[in-house]
Amino acid sequence: MMDKDGDNISVSEEEASNKTNPQGVRWVLGISLILALIAMTVVWIIPAVT
Repeated sequence: MMDKDGDNISVSEEEASNKTNPQGVRWVLGISLILALIAMTVVWIIPAVT
């Protein structure tokens, strides 16, 4: 919790680091990789079939 004492402001280490959840980042990267592969496959296969 942030505490203010005059001009001094103290915050906990967790608040100061502002870390993101690495598990959430992995999900976003994994899903975007799969979507990119699907999009590239569609762009490659559609013209080859026609």
